[in-house]
Amino acid sequence: MAGAHTLTFNDDNFQTEVLEASVPVLVDFWAQWCGPCLMLAPTIDELASAFQGKAKVGKVDVDSSPTLASMYGIQNIPTVVIFHNGQPVERIVGAKHKRDYETALNKLLSR
Repeated sequence: MAGAHTLTFNDDNFQTEVLEASVPVLVDFWAQWCGPCLMLAPTIDELASAFQGKAKVGKVDVDSSPTLASMYGIQNIPTVVIFHNGQPVERIVGAKHKRDYETALNKLLSR
């Protein structure tokens, strides 16, 4: 389901790939059965390509990793959480326009 540059995060790799990342990380919490999640998927893939080498972009399947979803208080999907220096710094609930995610990532990259 994910594009060539879109990462898959799960219980096994979340610590190293997201929390210990040296760049901002955009995490899309989603599920296969979620219509808005499927509508957002192409945008996430575009962001992964556009920010390659500057930020990580990936997805957490809430059905496969319910512990992560619970840990970060995910109550509605899609929810995008942007992490910086191991901390969640921005949360965007619902499928939004691509520029909303770009703006959030660019704000962190300009620090």
